[in-house]
Amino acid sequence: MLKEERQQEILKILNNEQKVITSDLSERLSVSEDTIRRDLKELDNQGLIRRVYSGALRKGPPVVDFFSRKNVASEVKTKLAQKALRFIEDGQVLLIDGGTSNLHLVNQLPLDLNATVITNSPPISMELASHKDVEVIMLGGSLYKQSMVNLGIQTVQSLNTMVADLYIMGIYNIDSEMGISVPTLSECLVKRKMVEISTEILGLVTADKLGTVSSQIICPSEDLTYLVTEDIDSSIKDLYLEQGIVVVT
Repeated sequence: MLKEERQQEILKILNNEQKVITSDLSERLSVSEDTIRRDLKELDNQGLIRRVYSGALRKGPPVVDFFSRKNVASEVKTKLAQKALRFIEDGQVLLIDGGTSNLHLVNQLPLDLNATVITNSPPISMELASHKDVEVIMLGGSLYKQSMVNLGIQTVQSLNTMVADLYIMGIYNIDSEMGISVPTLSECLVKRKMVEISTEILGLVTADKLGTVSSQIICPSEDLTYLVTEDIDSSIKDLYLEQGIVVVT
């Protein structure tokens, strides 16, 4: 098998199985582990995969600005949001950070909801203006325009005095072994603090983000209380169920 054919086969296996192990690929493709490592390094350099210890994971969807993402997979995100509404009740303190899936959820909230929402997302705070019984606490910081969220030490320090019943986390990448991750350290630090102050955590995750990883790890995936996602293969679903997460598909 030529190198190009072998690398295409690696990508095919990775797309189907979400992750690959160097030793396993060596056996399946009848080449040495050193050859597989070189293949994975080349594919990683091309931006096609994410190398990790002992193998590789799929790359997540490309990181593009908030407004470009806003209408991508809009119907799917709306359906996920509707499934998540069952976990939101009157009287809760909700912590909702940025992300287009989270914005779709806020758009679905009943107008008579009586709750407190803490957010670092200007678009989400604006969307809540029509909810007369929702108190909105806007976290300050420096506006990160790509994600349209406030970040920085001011944001983290503000969270030191707060406690949330439910944190609705915007998720970039999630893998059952590597955890929940983001591309930038500044977002990672804010999200990590949000996890720390929250009793329960809910993630709305489109299928293309499952089994992917970025450079900054926020927390283990098992820190999630609820994972709301699309219909997925039972073997992938089982990975999260085994971690004690309530998975809604």
